[in-house]
Amino acid sequence: MNIPQSIGAVQEVLGAQGYVCGRALGTVAYLALTLGRPLFLEGEAGTGKTEIAKALAQALGRRLIRLQCYEGLDAATAVYEWNFAHQMIAIRTAEASGGVDRSHLRDELFTEDFLIERPLLQAMRPQPGGAPVLLIDEIDRTDEPFEAFLLEALSDYQVTIPELGTIRAPEPPIVILTSNRTREVHDALKRRCLYHWVDYPDFTREIAILRARAPEASEALSREVVAFVQALRTEDLFKKPGVAETIDWAKCLLALDVIALSPEVIADTLGAVLKYQDDIARMQGSEAKRILDEARATLDPA
Repeated sequence: MNIPQSIGAVQEVLGAQGYVCGRALGTVAYLALTLGRPLFLEGEAGTGKTEIAKALAQALGRRLIRLQCYEGLDAATAVYEWNFAHQMIAIRTAEASGGVDRSHLRDELFTEDFLIERPLLQAMRPQPGGAPVLLIDEIDRTDEPFEAFLLEALSDYQVTIPELGTIRAPEPPIVILTSNRTREVHDALKRRCLYHWVDYPDFTREIAILRARAPEASEALSREVVAFVQALRTEDLFKKPGVAETIDWAKCLLALDVIALSPEVIADTLGAVLKYQDDIARMQGSEAKRILDEARATLDPA
């Protein structure tokens, strides 16, 4: 599929994949696609930053290549590795056959036949259907040296392998970086991207998201679930529930054949919404009933 030619078209193709996209996010996504700029998405965990990359790849019929970041990730691991096991087999085979030309063998060992491509190198290769979607997920988990390396990759869309030289993408990949803001990402990297803060959705949009992702839920149950989760986000919690938790909770309630929330149901299923024991303990008993009553009070008559 070709790149959508308007903001509305971006929202439409994402909506077809079950991703409900607001106007602001649709605008920055359209600009990133049109201008060929990386898109940097920052926000709380569970607000849909990773999902937009998946939805875009599906909507455009492109391959999704995901680089999951973690502490200690280095350039070599993100780009390539040499297949040492196969190299050793080739060395033993050559030695067993006799008459080994060591310089010739060394040249043969460092060819693409022995290369293991990691996400960044894969994203520089031609792909069926067009340039892939490269998701660099949770960039805030890495350190500054890796950020510095990304500057070359995202500026020139190329990576360098000492034994093979520089490999440049024939067509720049669609790059999406995400951050949960566990630390600040350097300005030099952000300047190469279009930026958008992905916030928690308002009530109307979260209802639309739940309809798209859990259509089996009744309108009444969906409204109660969203109202309760939005009320939870106003509480002093260690980790506020994201949209992902809203969807998970609705699906758990459906699996239990729940048709309406009650303090007892909430107590039994809080583990789908809250992920820290201290938060769960705070919401037991009368607290759950208080928040449920407040949530219901905010709902207009259906």
